[in-house]
Amino acid sequence: MRRGPLSARPNGDHRLVRVIARDAVSACAPGRVELLGNHTDYNEGVVLGAAINRVICVSGRRDDRSIRITSADFGEVEIDIAELRPFRQPRWANYIVGVAAELRQLGVPIRGFKAEVRGDLPIGSGLSSSAALELATALFLLKLFPFELPRLDIAKACQRAEHRYVGVQSGLLDQVISLFGRAQHAVFFDCRTEEIRTVPFPCSLALIIADSGRQRELASGEYNLRRAETQNAAAAFGVRVLRDLKSSQMNDHGNIPDLLRRRARHVVEENDRVWRAVELLEAGDGRGFGTLMNESHESSRRNFENSAPELDLLVSIAQRLTGVLGARLTGAGFGGATVTLCERSGAPAVAQQLAKDYAAQTGTEPQVFVCEIADGAR
Repeated sequence: MRRGPLSARPNGDHRLVRVIARDAVSACAPGRVELLGNHTDYNEGVVLGAAINRVICVSGRRDDRSIRITSADFGEVEIDIAELRPFRQPRWANYIVGVAAELRQLGVPIRGFKAEVRGDLPIGSGLSSSAALELATALFLLKLFPFELPRLDIAKACQRAEHRYVGVQSGLLDQVISLFGRAQHAVFFDCRTEEIRTVPFPCSLALIIADSGRQRELASGEYNLRRAETQNAAAAFGVRVLRDLKSSQMNDHGNIPDLLRRRARHVVEENDRVWRAVELLEAGDGRGFGTLMNESHESSRRNFENSAPELDLLVSIAQRLTGVLGARLTGAGFGGATVTLCERSGAPAVAQQLAKDYAAQTGTEPQVFVCEIADGAR
């Protein structure tokens, strides 16, 4: 999907839906920031994230003759009700088609409808705009064609849609965080046991999102390649998935290629960081949490190699600023955004200086904003 917000009128909450149509069925889903747990989800690991106050909304009405989706940024697409197939172009329609198809498989009596997609969530920036679009579509359809599904089943249906219709073998992190988010709380998700719980986020701290301006396209191959590499690493170490590998085993099996060893090290140590981070947040230790964020980015850069020069620059600038406790890439990487943890009182000044210094060194003005931790999709 093209970068930039969908018909962006940043207002920071779900009131955006009132702009769309006052009498239509509507649903909104927030973006998410991955705090820790980088590429751990599809390795049955643990993750920590938070929903943010930037959303994508889907609004519309029933129309039993056809399915028609419009977006001010991406145009209009008409979908065959009888046969929900993936689109070659426009590719963004596959998120919607896929969700509709997966819900239909679960028994949702989907028929024709007309809907409009809008939002203020930046696209392609590592803030999970794809999952937000999927979830907004799913909740919209479940309201339009009333049907009850457990919320985790909704998240899984959206994940399957991304696998089967978009071609990205994503984990479940993005959908879970967007769906189960709670204001001023991080969301912990154990991807093996499916435990979901919220963890209070200190009110004295703030998160700053900085979009590097580097477009990333997960379906182009790097994401799926990393997933394959972690599977190969698990096999090399003799475990089913990297969740089962312990730090003490990292130096075993001396014949394992260095690349696979580094991929494994990142996932194993990232899981450890998530467990420690939950304890630190519960204790209100923002400084310790920030240190883990710094360690995570360095591991992404050296071991998992899913960073980018623009992300590294944003992180290094942020880490030097007064009041900053930690910074790292957020999301899949390869481009997109960084997240910076800082003292709330100084957050506006940090955001301004971060944007200024990055622009001075690159000639590109990044989109930088202080985000609020918000409630999940509804």
